[in-house]
Amino acid sequence: MHILLTRPLDDCKELILRFKSLGHKVSHLPVINVDPIVYNEPNYNEFKGIIFTSANAIKNLNTSKINKNLKCFCVGSSTEKIAKKSGFQNIFCAEGNVNNLKEIIIQNFDKKNGSLIYICGEIVSYNLDKDLILEGYSITRLVNYKVKPTEEIRGEFIKDLKLLIPDIVFIYSENSARSFLNILKKYDLQDEWMETNLMCLGERASSVLNEIKWKKIFLFNPGEEEFLLYKI
Repeated sequence: MHILLTRPLDDCKELILRFKSLGHKVSHLPVINVDPIVYNEPNYNEFKGIIFTSANAIKNLNTSKINKNLKCFCVGSSTEKIAKKSGFQNIFCAEGNVNNLKEIIIQNFDKKNGSLIYICGEIVSYNLDKDLILEGYSITRLVNYKVKPTEEIRGEFIKDLKLLIPDIVFIYSENSARSFLNILKKYDLQDEWMETNLMCLGERASSVLNEIKWKKIFLFNPGEEEFLLYKI
């Protein structure tokens, strides 16, 4: 099969190698770029727990001054993996969606025990901190990266894509979905996907791309990419 991956290369290098080892053709089109934001470093000793809703939040964070035994709440397995690599020991992991993460925080962090810090990007699809404040939590948001859509694609890549439209496209966020849709429109590719299966990480991402005619749309959690190949 021909598979199109749309994450930045650092986030999908292992998956590219894995799919190729299984005999699949893999194309890579990073539809977003992640840039760090300079931030004022807080006193992390003031917090009893830390929240990550993206692996990029950890990658762009100086973790050297953070107590790695803090309760660390991660939105999904990909974020959890980076948290472990960064040394966090006390990790609670959700199933890839923020609603589930909110419930895990409520179940495992007593708001009487202190404050939480939420590390995230400039744009979030769900205001987790505001919901937790309504539940009585003390929480501080720290923004340490921003996402920019990819606007220009090499002409040769577009030509190759038109010659061999992928059987599967993986989309990992609402921002990625919007950027991918803009690329399809810019390069007149909207009507090429009727034989392609779209794999989306969450309903927000899939809803952005509903105007395109796909063979079928699947929702998935991080780590299920290979399993999805056997569902089509």
